[in-house]
Amino acid sequence: MNLIKKEGIQQYSPIRYLWIGCIVILCLFSCSSPKNVTYFKDIPDTIKQRSIELATFVTPVIQPDDILQVTIQTLDAGATSMMNQSSPIFTANGTSPAAIPGVPTVNTTVPNGYLVDKNGYVLLPIIGKVMVAGKSTDLVRDEIRNGAEQYYKDPVVNVRFANFKITILGEVARPSAYIMPNEKVSILDAIGMAGDLTIYGKRENVLLIRDNNGKKDFVRFNLNDSKLFSSPYFYLHQGDVVYVEPNKSKVNSTDMSQVRNISILTSVLSLVIIAVSRINF
Repeated sequence: MNLIKKEGIQQYSPIRYLWIGCIVILCLFSCSSPKNVTYFKDIPDTIKQRSIELATFVTPVIQPDDILQVTIQTLDAGATSMMNQSSPIFTANGTSPAAIPGVPTVNTTVPNGYLVDKNGYVLLPIIGKVMVAGKSTDLVRDEIRNGAEQYYKDPVVNVRFANFKITILGEVARPSAYIMPNEKVSILDAIGMAGDLTIYGKRENVLLIRDNNGKKDFVRFNLNDSKLFSSPYFYLHQGDVVYVEPNKSKVNSTDMSQVRNISILTSVLSLVIIAVSRINF
C-alpha cells in the first residue's frame, strides 16, 4: 500500500517519497537547454531569397614542404611520359624518400608529386630546378610551360597541390586529415567531407587553428550565423585544423563523476527518508 492511515489522516509511505526524490534528482541533472543543431538559424525559413556578401578568396601560395603534382601533355604522349609517370616524391636534391613525415591522408598513403625543399625549389626531370616558394600554382604553371617549350612543342602544363591537407577533429562523423581535391576549400566543404557534425557537436563554437608566420591563429566560427560566409577565414588554407567541441550533453554523458554523485545523493536521500519515516512512525 502506498497510503498509510494514522489517526484518520492519510499519509504517503516512505517508498513513495523515495521515488519522488529520485525523479527530482534525475530531472535536475538531465535538464538542458535545447540543442542548436540547425545551421544559419538567423535566416528565416519563410524567406524566398537573401543575398550575403561572400568572403574574398585569396589564392594560396606554395611553401617549403608542399608537394606539387605537375603534368605536361603534348601531342606525343610518349615524349612526356617521364614527367607524368606515377612516381615517388622527388626532392630538389634528387632523392626519393619512402615516406614524408607529417603528410598523412585519409587512406594513409603518400601522395605522388614533387616535394618543395626548404629553399623553395622543386626538381623536375629534364627541366631541372624551378623556384616555386611564395608563388601561386598558376604562376608556377606558366614558368614551367616556358621551360618546357624548349623541349616540347605546344606543351599543356597543369600544376596543383598534391597535399592540400585539412585536419578535422572532434564531434564529426569521420575525424581525420583530408587531402582536398582543389585549392578553394571553405569551412563547410571541410565539414562536409568529414561527414558533418554529430548531434553532439557545438555548432556555435567551432575552432579553427592556423599557422601564420611561426605563430598560431585561433578563430571561432558560429555555424548558426550566416555571417560565416563573410568571414575572412571562411576559406581554409593548407594545414588548417578544424576542431568541433562536444556540447554539454555529450560531456555530461561521459562524466562518470556525475553518475557517482547521483548515486551518492540517491543513497543519502534514501537514508534521510528512512530516518524520517522511523521518527514519524
